[in-house]
Amino acid sequence: MTVSAQAVRTLLSRDIPVLWFSYGGWFSGIAEGLPGKNVDLRIAQFRASEQQQLEIARRMISGKIRNSRTMLRRNARGEMPRVGEQLKQLAIQAMQAESSQQLLGIEGTAARLYFGSFPAMVGKNSRVDVSDFQENGRTRRPPKDPLNALLSFCYTLLVKDLTVTLMGIGFDPYYGMFHKPRFGRPALALDLAEEFRSLVAESVVLQVLNNGEVGPQDFQSRAGGCMLEASGRKAVLRAYERRLEQEITHPQFGYKAAYRRVMDIQARVLGAVMLGELDDYTAMVTR
Repeated sequence: MTVSAQAVRTLLSRDIPVLWFSYGGWFSGIAEGLPGKNVDLRIAQFRASEQQQLEIARRMISGKIRNSRTMLRRNARGEMPRVGEQLKQLAIQAMQAESSQQLLGIEGTAARLYFGSFPAMVGKNSRVDVSDFQENGRTRRPPKDPLNALLSFCYTLLVKDLTVTLMGIGFDPYYGMFHKPRFGRPALALDLAEEFRSLVAESVVLQVLNNGEVGPQDFQSRAGGCMLEASGRKAVLRAYERRLEQEITHPQFGYKAAYRRVMDIQARVLGAVMLGELDDYTAMVTR
């Protein structure tokens, strides 16, 4: 698909960014209007102390682990008390981490436990075989099986949206609190994505699998990896947009908002913490 120069100019004049993806679903680039005018926010972002960055990262990762635990409790076939209790303890440990390296280790342990149980959330109505995921676990670049391909594609969509959200508020999305800066890596978007992985991306994956919205014909294996065909990408995009429009009650503020709006709220909460308008960052955690 191509976009004419006239269309790009019109979109940019209305503050609507234009994004490009590879055929494999990787976020390739973005065109937007003038950079955000909130220079004070970017100054505060770059001046944040290591301790402040660690405190924010603790809350984001603890929130991620708590959301993963809730996801398993709601969707797993059969009881998983051992994994649930382990995730509960890891969420507590994340809040007590004394360094970013320690926090990284806690997050990695939680991820292994969670993804080890992920196939238990895929129901019998799924037309996609997840046995390869059960054997190999989470794989990326390239994903080795259909379930990993779905996860990677949905994570890409999520990070893309959070990158745009952060840029619109005035952040530099490439300078993170938990994920270290690296060329071409939207570290802050990856940070904020942590608490939304279960709430948005993984929920979409389970939805398209358990509702039979994707099947074996929607995937292609080549060069040692697995990727979504155009039909599969369209199905996932439809489900992803439905999820973003779903309304929930924000646990901190008590009013209803669609997930798309909640992502913006969380970015603004982070900005308020950076500027000293709020004392602590509160992660988005579902009940």
